[in-house]
Amino acid sequence: MVQTSARLLSLLSLLQSRRFWSGEELARQLEVTERSVRRDMDRLRSLGYPVHATAGVGGGYQLGAGKELPPLPLEDDEAVAVAVGLRVAATGSVTGMEEASVRALAKLEQVLPKRLRRRVSALHAVSVRLGDTGPTFDAEALAVMANACRDCELLRFDYSSHQGVASERLVEPYRLVHTRYRWYLLAYDVEREAWRTFRVDRIGGKPKPGRRFKPRPLPSEDVAAYVSQSVSTDVYRFRARATVLAPAHVVSERLSGVAGRIEELAPDRCLLHTGAATLEVLAFHLGFLGFEFEVHEPQELVDFLRQASERLARAAKRMEAAADKTP
Repeated sequence: MVQTSARLLSLLSLLQSRRFWSGEELARQLEVTERSVRRDMDRLRSLGYPVHATAGVGGGYQLGAGKELPPLPLEDDEAVAVAVGLRVAATGSVTGMEEASVRALAKLEQVLPKRLRRRVSALHAVSVRLGDTGPTFDAEALAVMANACRDCELLRFDYSSHQGVASERLVEPYRLVHTRYRWYLLAYDVEREAWRTFRVDRIGGKPKPGRRFKPRPLPSEDVAAYVSQSVSTDVYRFRARATVLAPAHVVSERLSGVAGRIEELAPDRCLLHTGAATLEVLAFHLGFLGFEFEVHEPQELVDFLRQASERLARAAKRMEAAADKTP
């Protein structure tokens, strides 16, 4: 009985991880017969889980949204509290919890009955949080994107670029990546035939899922590093590389998640890759880190820093001279 219960939990987890499974796939994952899978599906239905089955070639199983909340076990008000808490965590209020919160929210909202989903949406709509430190996100839209990544479904949405240019995009979504204050969607742009990284707060409205697609190989095995590179330097006119004389983890704390990519060189120094639309912004970022640094490229930034330092030195001398004349 214990073994059967454990298998039911594994089966439920599989059904929540993907929209559709064939009986053969589930049997192979659980290492049982397809007959055992059918019996387990009947047990899940008896517990209140809405499992839909289709017969014939291409048939299989799908977990639907239930008319009643399945035995998590949670009361209605507890389920609402969990869903609202996951929405808050998904916006980045708890460091390190964002991506797990979106995955859990996608699973929970899949089985919440409509009456509870309305309560969650209403509560979220009238809630106000003080002290926001970055862009705001629609947790429901994040859940839609998470489900589309999981189920390999095309997404269509309106998008505003860094320069404010509006466009409509049709993409194959693959991963949601969270930095300190922002969410990014890694996707393959079908019409532009290229990999793109989209800032979620620039996606207008709720994305519309479409037909399923066959996944293609990711552009990099390290998705986090790929996204970090694309949002920290690739989108900017000027790209800089500098050695900072401070530990990598200390420099990371001074930067937002999209201001740069850091490589540890030694316990007391690191290599910073960063970018900006202007040399002034690059100089500001480096100058206000509070550490000694050496710029390797671009040469324009080196020249700009030299000119700026000479100008600041002259300003300091004028201030000293004025102070000396003051009685």
